[in-house]
Amino acid sequence: YYANPQGLSLVPGELVVVNHDNSMEVGVVSRERTIETRKPAASGEILRKAGDEELNRLQANRRREEEAYWACLELVGKHELQMSLVDVEARYDGSKLTFFFTADKRVDFRGLVRDLATMFKGRIEMRQIGVRDEARKVGGFGMCGRELCCVTWLREFEPITLKMAKEQNLSMTSNKMLGLCGRLMCCLMYEDAFYQETARDMPRVGSVVRTPKGKGTVYKVDIFHRKVHVRFAEGHAEFEVSEISEP
Repeated sequence: YYANPQGLSLVPGELVVVNHDNSMEVGVVSRERTIETRKPAASGEILRKAGDEELNRLQANRRREEEAYWACLELVGKHELQMSLVDVEARYDGSKLTFFFTADKRVDFRGLVRDLATMFKGRIEMRQIGVRDEARKVGGFGMCGRELCCVTWLREFEPITLKMAKEQNLSMTSNKMLGLCGRLMCCLMYEDAFYQETARDMPRVGSVVRTPKGKGTVYKVDIFHRKVHVRFAEGHAEFEVSEISEP
């Protein structure tokens, strides 16, 4: 987030000039809120609302980014580099171009950087990113029908594990667990704490339990209805959690 020391009246979608990493950038207001004192420090400050001069420069930078993107693609082929170009960002003042790419292994792009620096007369940075960052850059919509969380609000990527999917009774072979990045969906972590808390007093699948009908093996649990499905030597039955005990 960015501090608003001047108390400017801003609305979501409005363009503003901010101080970011000791340089000026143009950003879009997403929302405004009061920051508690225990929150981490701001990334920078909002200097002013964007005017015609900033908008014209922003448009010029977008054209420069597009030109740099296609030029870099051509040079990647010329140098026969095993990398995939994702995006290009121009610093607001035009002094630097950052090229984002993915690659399976280390890439020697020194020749590429020299050619780009000669072509665009400025500082060139090549930044390798992961597939989750690539999805954030490219954008898209999840299976829920909404824009990707990493594009709209999610700033930090947390580790997502198969254990989370298993605890939520999701199929281990289903592609529905995968996001556009090809990794496990970030939303698996949103309900992980709920599943862990709710499942604490429920038997695990595969465990032997005592029921009103005798001992049996748990083959399914329903945490929402607090039901336990138990298989016996002959047949199976469903019980309330309160009816189950250790053998």
